[in-house]
Amino acid sequence: MTRKKRTAILISGRGSNMRSLVEAARAPDYPAEIALVASNRPDAEGVAWAIDQGVPTVIIDHKAYPSRADFERALQSALDTNGIELVALAGFMRLMTPDFVEYWRDRMLNIHPSLLPSFKGLNTHERAIAAGVRIAGCTVHFVRAEMDEGPIIAQAAVPVLSGDTAETLAARILKVEHRVYPAALRLVAAGEARLDGEKVLISSDVSEPDTLFAPTI
Repeated sequence: MTRKKRTAILISGRGSNMRSLVEAARAPDYPAEIALVASNRPDAEGVAWAIDQGVPTVIIDHKAYPSRADFERALQSALDTNGIELVALAGFMRLMTPDFVEYWRDRMLNIHPSLLPSFKGLNTHERAIAAGVRIAGCTVHFVRAEMDEGPIIAQAAVPVLSGDTAETLAARILKVEHRVYPAALRLVAAGEARLDGEKVLISSDVSEPDTLFAPTI
């Protein structure tokens, strides 16, 4: 098997998507290894879980740095020290500078709880319900400097039910996030997702529907 890509997961909170990636990467045939978990918040719930699982973990408190650039230099140092090749944002609540994003261009992934390009930013579930859409979901994409922008790697759709609240819709979407993010990272780490301009193409020998999940209601 080809050498696994050394991957860092960046978190700011509970790290539920981090957990799904760590668990997926335990499979012998998974093409990425989780070599580092980094948090910008010392009190992030996911930190304790990562440490308990034996994943190398670092806390880089953004409040300890006078500028975003200073914080990113410390983060980059940790990534370099651990030989990181891919970065997966998993509830990482910091906007990166254009320079940092450009350095990791096409090597940094993010997951967003909507079917981009719809409902970028925060409060996605409330906005989806208010707009009356019948389908919501999540998107994994390569990161660009603009918020929630970048070539789409994989998406998963779920129905919006008539009685949904933001909380019930969020819970339904989170379940598929935990499936689609590992699938998307697998594609990228294996070299099966390639860019043609700003569009992601999946290798012809990969079944594209495997990256799109439509759970039963």
